[in-house]
Amino acid sequence: MTTVTYGWEASVEAQIRSAQERGEFDNLPGAGRPIPGRNLPYDESWWIKSFLEREQLPSDLLLPTPLQLRRRVEQLPDELRDLPTEQAVRTYVAALNTEIVAWLRAPTGPRVVVRPVNVDDAVRRWRTERQHRAATVATTAPPAPPAPTRPRRWWRLPWRRR
Repeated sequence: MTTVTYGWEASVEAQIRSAQERGEFDNLPGAGRPIPGRNLPYDESWWIKSFLEREQLPSDLLLPTPLQLRRRVEQLPDELRDLPTEQAVRTYVAALNTEIVAWLRAPTGPRVVVRPVNVDDAVRRWRTERQHRAATVATTAPPAPPAPTRPRRWWRLPWRRR
């Protein structure tokens, strides 16, 4: 079997060989380290798992839509806790309900029961938790430091009387 080399292939090989002779491939980052996962059995989704790990993304992104929606409904109290106003809570829950209704109209993936969230119940829970947190902070808050007093001036303006 004869190998046919084209002019550009020979040029590339010559550049690689001269770079090796100059030592440009020595001490590259990762040199001498074992290839990760080399001794593990083959996994078809290895690249997805490595991407999620490298980009530090949550694995929830791999779940089908109904399971993602259900998880968001379960995590709703934690999401609402940091919202500043009742209107923001209502807007957030309305957006979630819009996604749930859109999925209910054209379901894809496994059949999982997902129902829209009652906005008034969510607001009521948000209020009670906020009041409870405010009461806890008020009882555990240290007293405020006294207001700083203005120091007296040691000098006096010549045109002012005492």
